[in-house]
This record gives sequence, C-alpha cells and structure tokens, in this order.
Amino acid sequence: MDEPSMPIPSEGSRPPSPLSPPGPPTPPIPLAELLASKDLGLRRIAGPAEAELLWVHTSEMADPYPYLLGGELLLSAGVLLTDPDTYVGRLVEAGAAALGFGVRPVHETVPGALIEACDRQGLPLLEVPPETPFTAIARTVWRLMAEARHRELRRVTRAQQALATAAARPDPVPAVLHQLAAQLGGRAVLLTARGEEVHAAGRDPAEEIDTAGRPLAPEAAGALTRLARVVARERPGSPASATDTHGDTHLSAYALGGAEGLVLALATRRRESGDHTVAGIAVVLLSLLAAPHQGADAAGRSAALVRMLLGADPAEVAPLLGATGPWTVVHARRTDGTPADALTAGALGASLGTALVDAGRGGGEAVRLLLPGAVPEEEAVRPLPGADRVTPQPGWTLGASAPTPVTALDAADALAARALAHARATRAPLAVDTPVRGLAALVPPEQAAAHARTLLAPLTAPLADTLRCWLALHGNWDRTAVALGVHRNTVRQRIGRCGELLDADLDDMDVRAELWFALRQG
Repeated sequence: MDEPSMPIPSEGSRPPSPLSPPGPPTPPIPLAELLASKDLGLRRIAGPAEAELLWVHTSEMADPYPYLLGGELLLSAGVLLTDPDTYVGRLVEAGAAALGFGVRPVHETVPGALIEACDRQGLPLLEVPPETPFTAIARTVWRLMAEARHRELRRVTRAQQALATAAARPDPVPAVLHQLAAQLGGRAVLLTARGEEVHAAGRDPAEEIDTAGRPLAPEAAGALTRLARVVARERPGSPASATDTHGDTHLSAYALGGAEGLVLALATRRRESGDHTVAGIAVVLLSLLAAPHQGADAAGRSAALVRMLLGADPAEVAPLLGATGPWTVVHARRTDGTPADALTAGALGASLGTALVDAGRGGGEAVRLLLPGAVPEEEAVRPLPGADRVTPQPGWTLGASAPTPVTALDAADALAARALAHARATRAPLAVDTPVRGLAALVPPEQAAAHARTLLAPLTAPLADTLRCWLALHGNWDRTAVALGVHRNTVRQRIGRCGELLDADLDDMDVRAELWFALRQG
C-alpha cells in the first residue's frame, strides 16, 4: 500500500511551494462521496465529516509537508509514524483535506494517539481496510472527479445557452440577471460604482431565515455593496473580481468591461463548482449589453453637446455625431407597457444602430432615438423611406419619422410621436410617417402651410391632434381613444367640437381629404 497512486511530483524531486499551488483541473470531491463507495470499505473514525478532496497522495515520510499542495487525501500505512500529534499538525499546516490510514502490515489497528490528534486538530481520519489497496482509492477519486467534471461541463453548457437566450430578449439586461440568479440559486445585482442598484433579480440570501425565524445574514446587502466598490473601476489597479463571505452567504463581485463603473454583484447561500464560469459568461454578456454603442464616438458626442449648449447651429454639430445625411427620429414604448430603463433603451439603440438614445425623461414617456443617415442630403434625389433603417423590434412598439434634415428634427420628433400613437392604436409593431407625395407634393410648401394655418385656425392644439389621429385611423373611435389615451366619449366630444368650429361636415370625404392635407402640413 506504499506505492504512488497518482502522477504527482516524486518525493525525491524538488518540493513545490505550498504557498502558490496550481488549481486542480477538476472540481473537488466531497469526502462523503468517497465514503459512499462501499467497495472500498473506508470508514471515518475521527475528525469532521465534511471535507473536499482535490488530490490523492501516498507518502510514508515522517514529515510529508514539503510535498503537499493542499487539499490532498494523504494515504499512509504509518511506517515512520512516531509522533502522531506533530504528524497531524504538519498535515493540517500543509492544508491536507484528510488522512487515510491503512492497517496492516505495520499497524494492526489505527493508533489511538493518531485518532485523538485528528479529533483535536480537526483533520478527517479514514480507516483503510487491509484488502483495499491505495491505488483503488486513487482510481475511485479520479473516477468521481471525472464524473463531477462532466456534470460541471453539462451545467455550464446549459447555463451558457440559457444566458444567451436571455440576452436576445427585448429586455436583455434584466433577463440575463434573472437567468443568472436562477442558475446560481441566489441574487444577482447590477450596481453603479457608487453602489446604486440598477437592476436586481433573485431572492436575497439575507432575507432567508433559520429554523428560529431569525435572518441568517441581515447585513449581507451592505457587505455586497462594499465588495462591489472594491472592483469598481474608478481608480487604476482595481481588481477585475473579488469574493467574500458574510455569515453563511457567499459574495462575489465582477467589474463589467466597457461599462463605466458598472459591477455585477452576486450573493448565494452555496458555492458550487462551475459558479465562477457561469458568472464569467454573464459578465461578458452584460459588458456587451451595457457598453456604449461604438457607432458614434463618445468624444464626438460630448463635443456636439458642448457646442449645442453654447449656441451652435444643429447643422454645424451634426458631423460630430457621425452623420452627413438625413436623420430619422424614433419613438418607442415597451409592448407590455412597462417603463424602459436606460440599459434596456440602450440595448434597443444598439439593435437599431445608434447610440443617441433618450430614456431618462421619466413619467412614462416614450424612449426617443436619433438614427443618423449615411447619404448626403444634396445627393438624395428623393426622401428615403424610414422603414429602410427602422425595423420592428421584439417587445417594442415603434413610431418613426421620415428621414429629415438636421434643422427640422423638432418637426420630425412630433411626427415620430404621431406614428407611435398610430402603431399603438393599430397594434402594429412599427409605424412610419411617410413624406408628402403625390398630388400634395405639387403644392409649394409655403402655400400649403399658409392654407393649413388659415383652415385650422379655429382649432386648439388638443383638438387638432385629436382630429389628425381620428382621420389617420379612418374615423375609428376606439382606436383613436387608445392612441390618445382618453375615453372614446371624449374623442366623440372633441370631433363634434371640431365640426362645429370648422363649420364642416366631417362625414364628407371631400372635407376629410382637405382637412387631412392641412393637418399633414403641421
């Protein structure tokens, strides 16, 4: 039983440093799994019941400390055992996980002094029966490690697929966090560098209670925030990740690459093999989702903002935003009615190919996006259809303006808002405000605008908006009410008032056509 059982450094070679052991290639094996192998006949006779085995090593040296890496199940027949207390102390100091002692031919039974030393110093002690060779124990450990490695690879593969699927959802950041929390059985939080919560998913381990009804780790959230600040990239030399424990809660934090100061923080009740790999996959996905879109340079956007604030003309700053052609304004709302946060809106912008996103106005207002064109305005022989650039996005309802010069973006913003209202009323994923064509395009714009102002002068802005929406939806009361967010009776009252003020029969198709022409000019 004194032959080597694993491909490890021989005891005659230069001993490795126990201070910097290489990581094991496979997940650790719980001691209980090895003891469950009945064919080995192993029996724990001293020390704690829980331990994790990283290696197996056989040694008959009086002091094997210099040749241990930590985490070993050390197998010995006690050939040179003279001082059990010192021997066990050196094993504990080296980080050995457990000691397997083979009885016969050197010792008929496990020495009582060795049992006492292991109990006193907290080292699991296994009795190895005479009929069990040490090599059989080593083979069993390697088999268990291979099975654990296979389970870990399958788990990581399933987690990778689930996280990738979540990243393709309309709300990718919350979806990835939710899936990560489910995979790890804990809580996943996206924090700013100052510790402010951006998104969170999963149950907080600090909220779990023990059998007496007491919180297990009431300050875990604060500890997690402090750990996140360690990796937040606000100063040079910050680590990419950090781990800690708070009571029985395992904490970890990862800095997101490409995102300004964002940190992924995790809190779990247990830490399993493969957790770090799964978290690493989520870090990559969240870094891509949270990073600024690279279509427009950040320095250019900053310069454009400064110049606009200092009074520059929009046409002057447009080239700084990476565009020379007409622009498209897009208004967007979540299909399920939930508000969109900055990260979700940013993901929508990335899907549409723009970094110019306004999602911070609050109050349940629509997300607004600017899509720069690529064709110089003087080379555009006709207005480009907005649908060429804007495509339906899963989970979103979009309204887009027709491509317009940078000097007319305020009007395009209003047109995009109307298009969004039309899309919501008709339950379409996308509506595009088309430019004036056909017979209406034959009228000079100045004359058309003057005629519209005269014809619509009796109407207030709310009445004009209601009339425009009602005509766009072919006089449908219910859809107009949905688009405007009012009751259908309110729509009827407003349309009736429009007819009175205009002294016109709104059921007459000629009247409707003339009013539609006028409303399209505004």
